[in-house]
Amino acid sequence: MTSKRAIESPRRRLGASFILVEHMLATSITLPIEMMRAAESAAVIRDRNAVRLNIAAAAMTREPVLTRSGFRLQPDLAIDEIAHTDMVILPALWRNPRPIVRQHPQLVEWLQKLHTKGCILIAVGTGACFLAEAGLLDGKAATTHWHYFDQFERDYPNVLLKRQYFITQANNVYCAASVNAVADLTVHFIHRTYDAAIASHVERNFSHEIRRSYETSSYFDDKHRYHPDEDIVQAQIWLQQHVQRNILLADVAKKFGMSVRTFNRRFKDATGKTPLQYLQELRIDMAKDLLQTSNLSIAEIAYQVGYQDLGYFAQLFRKQLAVTPGQYRATVRAKLFSAGD
Repeated sequence: MTSKRAIESPRRRLGASFILVEHMLATSITLPIEMMRAAESAAVIRDRNAVRLNIAAAAMTREPVLTRSGFRLQPDLAIDEIAHTDMVILPALWRNPRPIVRQHPQLVEWLQKLHTKGCILIAVGTGACFLAEAGLLDGKAATTHWHYFDQFERDYPNVLLKRQYFITQANNVYCAASVNAVADLTVHFIHRTYDAAIASHVERNFSHEIRRSYETSSYFDDKHRYHPDEDIVQAQIWLQQHVQRNILLADVAKKFGMSVRTFNRRFKDATGKTPLQYLQELRIDMAKDLLQTSNLSIAEIAYQVGYQDLGYFAQLFRKQLAVTPGQYRATVRAKLFSAGD
């Protein structure tokens, strides 16, 4: 996020604007800010040239905003002072959101303008009403706090409400049904901005309990979730179905009628990852599930997910998540089994 008076920095920055409105739930904004700051700190310690975050709180004016909890938050900027931002996060509102939404037509109009520029828009809980009021959810998937499902559906009949999902994505517009859901979404964006190791570091520091992954708790518009390269889509599905096998990617390329070079290029163009990176992430995700839910030894888990070399598996796991398989199991299972103590 940059203000109209800001001087551009040569270092790569990601702008995130957190909107403050009266009667908001402060945690719907403060939690993702703290998680993003933790990610930035960890990334910069590892690499001083890592992406820096330009985070600011913005409101209709620079006057302090009274939250539902009774304390006031001080905006850094008024929204009309923001020249550019990559991401906007709208807070959850307490009780009936309609009066607050109707009091802020300026915010609704501002969101419409940002949407045309390709800005990422994220709403927490009933903050989705701002996006719906702006018409940005018409014909698109959305979710909100469960208590307001019926009212939301009545107020915005053109929105495709997905009651069973905690997170929805329609192009650059995201809805998170709760504070917990926006925490999961924040981890997803940290992964996108940095990598899996930084995302895992933040997730483990803010939430030791086992969480549902972003992918399994989310609804994506199909046209945005999948890229248009049908051959690569089929290759992805094949890899998902045969992840436990001893896979030679040259054989996979041949199976789909491509040279290795063409297969690598098209796969990277379509997914942003090489076929090897994609396969490794599939296997590590499966290993995480087994570490959480089974009593298999780490050697057995390595074999189950396609690795006969335990040392290589442990090295790869640590590279992706910044912890050993044993450390990961100890962290996630401490919470899992505490209820039976």
